[in-house]
This record gives sequence, structure tokens and C-alpha cells, in this order.
Amino acid sequence: MSGNDIEETYNRIKTHKGVVGAIIANQEGVSLRSSLDNSTTVQYINAVKDLTYKGSSLVRDIDPENELTFIRVRSKKNEIMIAPDKDHNIIVIQNPNE
Repeated sequence: MSGNDIEETYNRIKTHKGVVGAIIANQEGVSLRSSLDNSTTVQYINAVKDLTYKGSSLVRDIDPENELTFIRVRSKKNEIMIAPDKDHNIIVIQNPNE
């Protein structure tokens, strides 16, 4: 994903109805774009890094020829969608009631 693609994707996602926050981070856990404050961004990135690692391991254990492409976690308050990629993670937090 090039810098221009990242910017276009980020701008498109954050305008969707119900989106509370959007983060694009590299695999080292550095935020490239975020609509959230810095401490919240870091908190989500760190949690997502662990979750995607464990999810990827689970998928590979079940089927070594398969890979994790998307994670969706929903609570009463928020829904977190994660699209892991080899270079970037796209994290979207939205209000499921909107």
C-alpha cells in the first residue's frame, strides 16, 4: 500500500456512518494515520498487535496454507474491525448501534 493509497483508504473509512475512530499502523506498531488521540491510538495498536498475532497463529495451526485476512470483535459498546496486511494494519472502531 503506497502513501497515497493509505491516505485514500483512511479518508474513505473515517467518513462512514458510525465510525468512532480509524487507525492505520505499520507492522512495527507505529501509527501512520489516526483519528483518535495518541494514548488511545497506542492502546488500540498494542492490543491489536497481540490479537492479530494470536489469530494468525490459530489460522495457520488449523490450515497451514491459509492466512488471517480480517478480525471483527463486537461488544455492547463498540465494534472493532481489523484488516491485517503484511505491511499495515487497518483498525476501525465503530458504534454498532448507528
